[in-house]
Amino acid sequence: MSDPDCQTMLDIRSGEGASTVVFQVFNWKGDIWGGGSTLAAYEDGKAQQVFAQLKQALGSCRSYEGTGWVGKFKATLTMERAPGVGEEAVRFHETIPMGPEHPWDRNEQFTVVRAGNTIVTFTKLNVGGSASFPAALVNRQVERLQNAQRP
Repeated sequence: MSDPDCQTMLDIRSGEGASTVVFQVFNWKGDIWGGGSTLAAYEDGKAQQVFAQLKQALGSCRSYEGTGWVGKFKATLTMERAPGVGEEAVRFHETIPMGPEHPWDRNEQFTVVRAGNTIVTFTKLNVGGSASFPAALVNRQVERLQNAQRP
């Protein structure tokens, strides 16, 4: 990858380096584009350091190239207003043009929240439209995370 900050962002949002990682898939009625969450648990104090690395990486990562199921792609990142949940949170959108054979863009929203020693990444995908993970569900999941952690 040409931008090491983008690789840092990709690693953190997928839970690389965490001691435990859990993936959850979300499907909604009437919406063929699913969503998901990645819950990454860290040793004491490490989640705060990792989240600081994420914020620094998002300060300069604006686009990256990669290879996926459909071949090579270029993703563009757009920062959004972070929700007021957890100890820290960031939100950004990734847009990937699908190419000349498909007139739509692949849009994915990422909401990343630190709650104590965990970092949870909520994702919502859409093609040809906007993508937004339900705020009420983010709030409820983060509240559960905070309540589940021992002081």
